[in-house]
Amino acid sequence: MGGELDYTLAFMAGILGSGHCVGMCGSLVSACFVRMGEAGRGAVPALAYHGARVSIYVLVGFMAAALGLALVSTGLVGKVQGILQIVAGLVVILLGLDILGLLPRRLPVIGIPMRMFGKYYFAAASKGAAKGAAMAGVMNGLMPCALTLAVAVKASTAPAVWQGGLLMLAFGLGTLPSMLFVSFALGRLGARARGWLLKGAAIVVIALGAATLMQGLRFFAVMKNLSNW
Repeated sequence: MGGELDYTLAFMAGILGSGHCVGMCGSLVSACFVRMGEAGRGAVPALAYHGARVSIYVLVGFMAAALGLALVSTGLVGKVQGILQIVAGLVVILLGLDILGLLPRRLPVIGIPMRMFGKYYFAAASKGAAKGAAMAGVMNGLMPCALTLAVAVKASTAPAVWQGGLLMLAFGLGTLPSMLFVSFALGRLGARARGWLLKGAAIVVIALGAATLMQGLRFFAVMKNLSNW
């Protein structure tokens, strides 16, 4: 599977994760803008919030890809950089299975502790419309989320730093429709509907992990044939 398909899968993970986004973040977003009062209305606060949130995803993608490339360049992975893709693919598959609740124990999710998140997130509302919304969006982007982590792990296998950022951008753009209209139709989805959407997103994440795993296995096989291992 090529890079374009990876971007499509990342975007679809964001789209199908919409119900999860609404259920997990919808009330937070609404509360943030309610606290801003009149200053929180209009396009500017919304663009500032979601622009900052998606920018964090892109930054995470850059960092993940840079870390992956650094690993390869150190020689720790060297010619067997396919191992990085294999490991990343397995981790992404595990995260997808975790979202589906098919693992015996839940996996830890990296992110800001929720107590710290709540403190700074709601404090951002008092910082003004654009600035306050942007600060809250940054916090939202750092919020622990298995879907976000899964795509970030995939980004660590990108062949270039900008491609890691682009992968996370595709995911972030996929989450935009539901998050922008969080108080409209998608915001009224019941827990059951959100659950089905999240399961769909988890299946896409598993497909993304499987694609990464297969890429890694093919690369490993090619490099093994080229070397005298």
